[in-house]
Amino acid sequence: MRTRQLSALDQLISAVQTALTTIASTPVGTGRMDPARGFESGALSEADKRESVRLMRVNHVGEVCAQALYEGQALTARDGRVRNAMIQAASEEQDHLLWCENRLKDLEGRTSLLNPLWYLGAFGMGTVAGWAGDRWSLGFLQETEEQVEAHLDSHLDRLPQGDVRSRAVVQQMKEDERAHAQAAQHAGAAELPWPIPNLMRKVSRVMTGTARWI
Repeated sequence: MRTRQLSALDQLISAVQTALTTIASTPVGTGRMDPARGFESGALSEADKRESVRLMRVNHVGEVCAQALYEGQALTARDGRVRNAMIQAASEEQDHLLWCENRLKDLEGRTSLLNPLWYLGAFGMGTVAGWAGDRWSLGFLQETEEQVEAHLDSHLDRLPQGDVRSRAVVQQMKEDERAHAQAAQHAGAAELPWPIPNLMRKVSRVMTGTARWI
């Protein structure tokens, strides 16, 4: 339904609805099966359980930010095809948001208390990227997804080996992020000037370091 041409008011209402759903409700997603459900839940030590909670909370924050980024970029996209690509990617990222939330509940953990702040900041970044132009917006999307893929790869190294459910979720997320980056590249993404990816990594480190605990 959202692939039709929307008015500016429609887009704004949609952006507000997505924000409320992401922060205060349970996302719908595309209906894909949660990867964690294909594995038995093994016994974890308290230390391993705490570490899994912290890492999956960070991953959940990343997906909150992804929703905000894509909504900001979609809201300011000039080309309807680019806007629809952002909306489609956001829909697939909702799966990740739901999977991370499910896993945190299974582990008796909680999401970040700062999710509204993360969403607001990411939405602003996405809006600025969209205003810069569609090719730059696609370049920002590609760089974001490549950095997220690397981040998820590091989490596969850090998650307890016995937490097969969390590992299955992170592995599928990693594969999806790679596909989104490739799609942005094929759509004509511009290569970002070197200071921007560097700044993005620094912001990401602050976010992940904070979300691990709060």
